[in-house]
Amino acid sequence: MSEHALELLSISCTFLSKDDPGQRYTAVADTTLRVRAGEFVSVVGPTGCGKSTLLNVGAGLLQPSSGTVKVFGQTLSGINSRAGYMFQTEALMPWRSAIDNVMVGLQYRGVPEAQAREQAEAWLSRVGLSGFGDRYPHQLSGGMRKRVALAQTLVLDPDIILMDEPFSALDIQTRQLMENEVLELWSAKKKAVLFITHDLDEAIAMSDRVVVLSAGPATHPIGEFAIDLPRPRDVAEVRTQPRFVELHTQIWEVLRDEVLKGYAQQLRKAA
Repeated sequence: MSEHALELLSISCTFLSKDDPGQRYTAVADTTLRVRAGEFVSVVGPTGCGKSTLLNVGAGLLQPSSGTVKVFGQTLSGINSRAGYMFQTEALMPWRSAIDNVMVGLQYRGVPEAQAREQAEAWLSRVGLSGFGDRYPHQLSGGMRKRVALAQTLVLDPDIILMDEPFSALDIQTRQLMENEVLELWSAKKKAVLFITHDLDEAIAMSDRVVVLSAGPATHPIGEFAIDLPRPRDVAEVRTQPRFVELHTQIWEVLRDEVLKGYAQQLRKAA
């Protein structure tokens, strides 16, 4: 078995331009990104640079224009069945209760109803929502809905966890609670994680490695940093460590100019 859970090899993604249908837009260019089994890797970059595009390629939701995706050494064709995907936007079904939302993936896989319910209840308990299984999404706070979404992803026991800025909409206190919860659950089973975030602090606090992407178009990795902070970590406490500050300074030196480029591009589009 390959030591890499997920490999994006020389990936390029080109689309027809929304602004000018006759033109093509290269969102990602010749990008190689690998995640080892059990490794927690975060990807940071300017807004709109193509971070989510790479995640969709890794999930098998988007076919790259060129390049190869490998999952544990095997070339991916179609949906990545060994990955669980936690989206940035609300993905819970509003007509289903919390436990029914957590169960849905198991039901699609043909798991017997009683067994699926038992596993869903166990995962709701793990994410601190024991007793809330009969609540509907509109009856839950934003943080509680994220916990349900996390249980919904992890109940399937994926070998690879893909997370697209999952906590960006939460207040800082709830966000840090969720970050610590993810780290605790990850450390128990050490799945491969590819985590997309625009928050450099979050990336450093959670990861084994941080990959920096350039501003688009034609985004590509421009820096890679090993995060040698000791584990286990508390995401609030680790920010006060001198090594955290040192890493933040090093990564921001690479990221800063790209963020400014991305911001300028957004302003031009809005003009």
